[in-house]
Amino acid sequence: MSYRILTLSPGSTSTKVAVFDDETPVMKVNVTHNPAELAQFDQAADQLDYRISTILTALDEAGIPLDSIDAFSGYCGGMGPTVGGIFAIDQTVVDHTLSCGMNHPAILGAPILFSFAKKTGKPAFAVNQPDTDELQDVARITGFPGIYRKSHVHCLNQKEVAIRYAATLGKSYDEINVIVAHIGGGLSVAAHKCGRMIDTNDVLEGSGPFAPNRSGDVPLKPVITQCYSGATKKEMLGVVGKTGGLKGLLGTDDAREIAARITDGDAWAKLVYEAMSYQVAKAIGGFAAVLAGQVDGIILTGGVSNDKDFVASIERLVGWIAPVVAYGGDFEMEGSAAGALRALSGAEAVMTYTGEPSWKGFSLKGAPADLEG
Repeated sequence: MSYRILTLSPGSTSTKVAVFDDETPVMKVNVTHNPAELAQFDQAADQLDYRISTILTALDEAGIPLDSIDAFSGYCGGMGPTVGGIFAIDQTVVDHTLSCGMNHPAILGAPILFSFAKKTGKPAFAVNQPDTDELQDVARITGFPGIYRKSHVHCLNQKEVAIRYAATLGKSYDEINVIVAHIGGGLSVAAHKCGRMIDTNDVLEGSGPFAPNRSGDVPLKPVITQCYSGATKKEMLGVVGKTGGLKGLLGTDDAREIAARITDGDAWAKLVYEAMSYQVAKAIGGFAAVLAGQVDGIILTGGVSNDKDFVASIERLVGWIAPVVAYGGDFEMEGSAAGALRALSGAEAVMTYTGEPSWKGFSLKGAPADLEG
């Protein structure tokens, strides 16, 4: 049986919308939102009706009736930590995301999808939602009492490319061990063991390799010194999440521009770009240890993974561990559609969201309180 799936991903100033007939895209558009129109809303949650209207307009312009859609799926921020997989979007999901306290349009994913589901009587799904946290306990411990590692990675894209790679081996995702590195504006590396991401860096909190615009791991004492030397909290957080990495070191986070500078003989750009691939390779090597050397493949994805020289530099360092393959770009829309298809066909069970987090902190005797809440 054939199914038509609508997927979406709300961003700060635009909403990605795509429609698939099974796995074939029949519409892909980035609906841009006028900054002046967005400015009238105090909170991201207030944009709900506005975003719904713009998406419906885009569908009308493409000649796709809403009632021709069999299921709705997409990027659903604000759900909090859960295991990976497929959740039915219901009123509980909507209430939780709109009241989670996060002021970013990503929280509108579930409410928009649920609105469409109610109008059409069709199901809506959250597939490998962004706050998926499947870390094993030993991966959470740090040497700073009360600070524990959590999982904030490009879960949807990470799992989608792992599923695709497993298929090339004639296996399912839960039958393989892989290391996936998503290298885009953010950079996440994760160890996937038999269908779960058991260890990762944390894109939001600033751990792991540095990225095009994020600082990654740095020595703590110099950072603390800067915090007490006149720098504001906003400035420091900016370097961690927006202006660090390639942007801070080279003045740009555009990998194509950096590649051109390297071609023109810019030695500093060459060293910095090499350092980023070096750190990705180090992270991959560490996760190979997490998987006890039982690695079926190393998968590179994200925009920077379109750079063949960058991929080759990582392969030179870690190709001895397992085969290295690149799936350049991101597959979030495709992953959302594929998840909906698995749900509709019964190939994967659909879970009911309860709001209970997959990790609530340590209750072991002697464990310090969680300083991060």
